[in-house]
Amino acid sequence: MNDISPLHLIDGYKIDHRRQYPEGTEFVYSNLTPRKFRIPVDRAVFFGLQAFVKNHLIEEWNRLFFNQPKEVVVSRYARRIKNYLGNSNISFEHIEALHDLGYLPIRIKALDEGSVVKANIPVLTITNTDPRFFWLTNYFETILSNAIWKPMTSATIARQYLKLLTEYAEITGSDPDMIQFQAHDFSFRGMSGVEDAVLSGAGHLTCFSGSDTLPAIDFLEACYNANSDIELVAMSVAATEHSVMCAGQPDGEFETFKRLITEIYPGLDKDFFEIVSIVSDTWDLWKVIGEFIPRLKGEILARNGKVVIRPDSGDPVKIIVGDPDYCEPENPWREALVRKGVVEALWDIFGGTFTNQGYKLLDFHIGAIYGDSITLERAKAILEGLRLKGFASINIVFGVGSYTYEYVTRDTLGIAMKATRVRINGKWSNIFKSPKTDDGTKNSHTGWLCVVHDENRDAAVIQDVPAIIENIGFLTPVFEDGRLLKDDTLAQIRERVKANI
Repeated sequence: MNDISPLHLIDGYKIDHRRQYPEGTEFVYSNLTPRKFRIPVDRAVFFGLQAFVKNHLIEEWNRLFFNQPKEVVVSRYARRIKNYLGNSNISFEHIEALHDLGYLPIRIKALDEGSVVKANIPVLTITNTDPRFFWLTNYFETILSNAIWKPMTSATIARQYLKLLTEYAEITGSDPDMIQFQAHDFSFRGMSGVEDAVLSGAGHLTCFSGSDTLPAIDFLEACYNANSDIELVAMSVAATEHSVMCAGQPDGEFETFKRLITEIYPGLDKDFFEIVSIVSDTWDLWKVIGEFIPRLKGEILARNGKVVIRPDSGDPVKIIVGDPDYCEPENPWREALVRKGVVEALWDIFGGTFTNQGYKLLDFHIGAIYGDSITLERAKAILEGLRLKGFASINIVFGVGSYTYEYVTRDTLGIAMKATRVRINGKWSNIFKSPKTDDGTKNSHTGWLCVVHDENRDAAVIQDVPAIIENIGFLTPVFEDGRLLKDDTLAQIRERVKANI
């Protein structure tokens, strides 16, 4: 994949658009906008452009186009197009001219990454800087949309989790510093390829610090000036999986728990708080909680660390909060545990303290995480269920996986790129689309665009502004003529997102 010519990273129908524009076309000015939210979020988070600029516009175009012999890249493109479209009379002088120029003659202006905006606010504009290459502006529509929509969507959903967790932390008096670890990215294995996982995982890390998507750290260090030596980019804890638990056989499960807690992760270092997460439903979750954990209570309390119980199947709300309708008369012991749920059952064993709002907080030696099929709706139901039972929100950590981050598309936020202004034979004109058959969602902006604050300090777009006004506002130059003009850090982006919770 890394050796695909950047010229080929388009929808095939764009190949001959250069000849389809009116004769004399010199400049095309376009924007990328999240037009309509199809999930219950109030704002979108802008994220992912800087990585696209560094990886694609600079690294890939230089390595695979400008730094290659002209005859090689042109013949390769010609072969692909001729085999694809047949005898289409497409010439390739424009590709030769671009190679001779030696850089991409485009300008991108954008909001600060981490900006939080309502629907229908442009997050970036793009135009060509050389009239010979007007065709380049919308040539980038396919790959730009492809590269931006996923990190934006994942960052937007992560922000909604952050809002939810912050709300319940405030209600129940939970420690706000722990929220950054309360939604943990479990999505890697369920994503459609490494790039998808990394882009989404980086979006998650704009709001949280817990992640099992390890390569997202490499991505953020390479593209967003993160440095895991001096800052917390992402972290996780020692954790088991079902193969580990199964290997000890059902009749050896207690010994597996004991060995993990007392030998493998004994928590003896007084300067290191040792956390181990143990998947606990391999055979019988309630036997683990009702029999094994009470027998190991002394060892758990003696550790300088936390043992985290991880259920991994069933109804997440009922497992964590309890199922008051569960009935098993022949086994009242199990019935009582199931009715209580994991958090209350652990409280009965270990007790704990109370927050300043009077909510129960489990002893710090024990905890719980649930990471199967978590959604925003289920997370809220769990938090509300715990609140109604008098438990603080921070008693549970959520593993947020592909059930959240992969059940989305480009249309989740309605992200689209449209042209709004052109110059033909020296004359600028506004352009727009407004299909009568649509409900208005697909109506495009028109003219030069400027994003400013409205009276509520919220982002607002002003359309059809004079050129001098287009140069002010929150859309600022990020890339021009092959050069990166702005280089944000992960820390800056996190700060912007969290300032708008």
